[in-house]
Amino acid sequence: MANQLIIAGQPVRSRFFLGTGKFASYKIMQEAIVSSGAHIVTVALRRIDPQAKDDNILEYIPKDCIVMANTSGARDAQEAIRVARLARALGCGNWIKIEVIPDNKYLLPDNAQTILAAEVLAKEGFIVMPYVNPDLADARRLRDAGAASIMPLGAPIGTNKGLRTRELIKILIEEIELPIVVDAGIGRPSHAAQAMEIGAAAVLVNTAVATSDDPILIARAFSLAVEAGRLAYESGVSPIKESARASSPLTGFLR
Repeated sequence: MANQLIIAGQPVRSRFFLGTGKFASYKIMQEAIVSSGAHIVTVALRRIDPQAKDDNILEYIPKDCIVMANTSGARDAQEAIRVARLARALGCGNWIKIEVIPDNKYLLPDNAQTILAAEVLAKEGFIVMPYVNPDLADARRLRDAGAASIMPLGAPIGTNKGLRTRELIKILIEEIELPIVVDAGIGRPSHAAQAMEIGAAAVLVNTAVATSDDPILIARAFSLAVEAGRLAYESGVSPIKESARASSPLTGFLR
């Protein structure tokens, strides 16, 4: 498929990524994953317990999904590196979402520490997916450090405010050769569609699905919105114009 998403040389079936936090139960989470068709699923290390089969989140993630551990809770590069290594040792593989968040109030990422962690983990063979504030210079540094994608926030984590950083994300899409995956703040399927329409490679959603009245249904809605937005982008959306233009020409019909 010509327009299939490829990350680190690996085909990804769906451009909708799903996080696994905040679900009422692992069973509901599992059904939401299946409903959405998500191929990449993110998991926090603290929820992985290989000693307790019934309570181990990995047992509820479909076997054909890519598990991308995240370094949630890391406050600096060294903590993120340690979490990534532990996740791989526990069987989560090489996909890692780097989150370095020293700020407890707004949960904004520390780009500088994220870059340091990316440099180390990429050299160790991890497929590095860094979560960052959308900054072009830092995105270039992450690309040069070996990141497989860039994951800029749309709005602060869990706020459901949508694409508040839209123009900055658009710059990354235009200037960075890596896949740009919009992460955090996406609260409605329409937000996801908007991200895809401007050329994002994928979106990652967690809170808006997990805290919905019907996570299974809205997971499907997000997946369809992502697909629609991508199709719109690939089709070449008609540009916005300042003045009205008739859909059908009027000349030749009026006397």
